[in-house]
Amino acid sequence: MIRVIVADDHVVVRNGLSHLINEQEDMEVIGHATDGIEAYMEVEKLEPDVVMMDLRMPPGENGLLTTKRIKEKFPAVKILILSMHDDEDYIIQALKAKADGYLLKSSNDREIIQGIRGVYQEQIYLDQQIYLGDNVLSKLEEDNEAPLENSYQQLSKREQEILPLVALGYGNKEIGERLFISVKTVEVHKANFMRKLKLSTRVELIHYAIKEQIIDI
Repeated sequence: MIRVIVADDHVVVRNGLSHLINEQEDMEVIGHATDGIEAYMEVEKLEPDVVMMDLRMPPGENGLLTTKRIKEKFPAVKILILSMHDDEDYIIQALKAKADGYLLKSSNDREIIQGIRGVYQEQIYLDQQIYLGDNVLSKLEEDNEAPLENSYQQLSKREQEILPLVALGYGNKEIGERLFISVKTVEVHKANFMRKLKLSTRVELIHYAIKEQIIDI
């Protein structure tokens, strides 16, 4: 089951989303929040898979700040922003805060469910109604820490073997069988290269691997 927390200051929105999500066979709502502070506390207590996060929840902490805080301490939790704003600047700020997806409140039920499943499967999910200009990538890269020079070459041979397999979606067991090593050894090497490359999620790893031409999609 995909375990979801719904964070929105409007009770009608929370109840509507909860009803929709709980109708799905593969997901359930395990908690609600009315502002960012409450959302953070619920994540800390319940350890969800996905948080549906409103951007503005007055008078409490806004969703953007809460997204940053959650991602810093719980990087595995997926954050799906749900907002009425389709402005490019809002979307860029959300993605810079490490949000995993962005949906509009005008989205239909099918789009919302696809968004939840998409971020759960470690995709970056953007509402189909959203149009982003050609300059978005450069804006997203602003303020990002520069990658280590020749960072891939600084990895061990075994780490270089495992990294592209992880980026391509192979599980630990499959990688172990391919390379004739234990699952635990795969996990250790994966943790090491993620730390060396200063990456937190598989989405970041995929972006890195494509950028460095380690894999070809």
